[in-house]
Amino acid sequence: MIHLKVAPQPSKYDFDEQLRRRGMDLPPLAVDTLQINITKLCNQVCRHCHVDASPSRTEMLSSKGIAKCLEILERHPQIRALDLTGGAPELHPQFDAFVERAVALGKHVMVRHNLTVQLDGHPVTKQSKEYLPQFFARNRVEVISSLPYYQAYFTDAQRGSGVFQKSMEAMKRLNGEGYGVEGSGLALNLVYNPVGPYLPAAQAGLEADYRRELKEKFGLSFTTLYTMTNMPINRFKLHLDKSGQFEAYMEKLLAAFNPAAAAGVMCRSLVSVGHDGRIYDCDFNQMLDLRALGASGKPLTIFDFDYDQVVKRAIRFDDHCLGCTAGAGSSCGGATA
Repeated sequence: MIHLKVAPQPSKYDFDEQLRRRGMDLPPLAVDTLQINITKLCNQVCRHCHVDASPSRTEMLSSKGIAKCLEILERHPQIRALDLTGGAPELHPQFDAFVERAVALGKHVMVRHNLTVQLDGHPVTKQSKEYLPQFFARNRVEVISSLPYYQAYFTDAQRGSGVFQKSMEAMKRLNGEGYGVEGSGLALNLVYNPVGPYLPAAQAGLEADYRRELKEKFGLSFTTLYTMTNMPINRFKLHLDKSGQFEAYMEKLLAAFNPAAAAGVMCRSLVSVGHDGRIYDCDFNQMLDLRALGASGKPLTIFDFDYDQVVKRAIRFDDHCLGCTAGAGSSCGGATA
């Protein structure tokens, strides 16, 4: 008997197919930003977290890895920004020194700050992190903080009981240092994620609502609101699977595919670095272990970093990329179209 191999059927959510149908090609444009997930340790366990971060995670970027990243930043002036994420990046023991060194190199430093780490401190060592607002201000760090909604019920539903009130207190402390205050030059940008399998509402309208509600009810201010789509991977995908909503959510993303949003995807201007020094096209690919491949086809790492190989690579897309291109688009800097 002859057994014929049957080629696997492509997923109906195949992102590359969406691009082919429209005659689109999305090569890298540059590497403006080095985004580094320096630890998966976090003081929270958020329902939508694509990193699966928690107080029990132990992954950390090594001292050697940090030194190599700083070397890359120093050697390549075209990489203008360092974007530190996690987990809660502030829980890495070398976080402060990393930030200070990058600032000394003239780089713009962004920190994905969950707000509550200020009050909770280190979940294992109990080291206080209440100094963070002053540290951020001294180094003129751009602070980017998740706040799922301007009401306690929805925020706590996604991020845990009591998180909203802690977030309000943390924002108050940041405002006290000038963050989010007009004319200070200190940016406090908030991030909205829908609570559930929905697309974000229009960014401008939501920003106006956030600004009004936070000012009137809490006396708080911020710089900009970013809207982000929940990515159908890891913890959020598990929730979708368990609740029987995965297919419906993917259909929603597919139906809302926007070529203009696709043209502005963040992987065209940044690369993501894992705690082990491996390089990915974005933070979402990193969590799925879809490694970035250089122009030669070799997997990229910071330890043999070649800018030309990185900028000439072919970006790896998969089904989840529909999350970045639905509606007005979604990126680490909010809407893309």
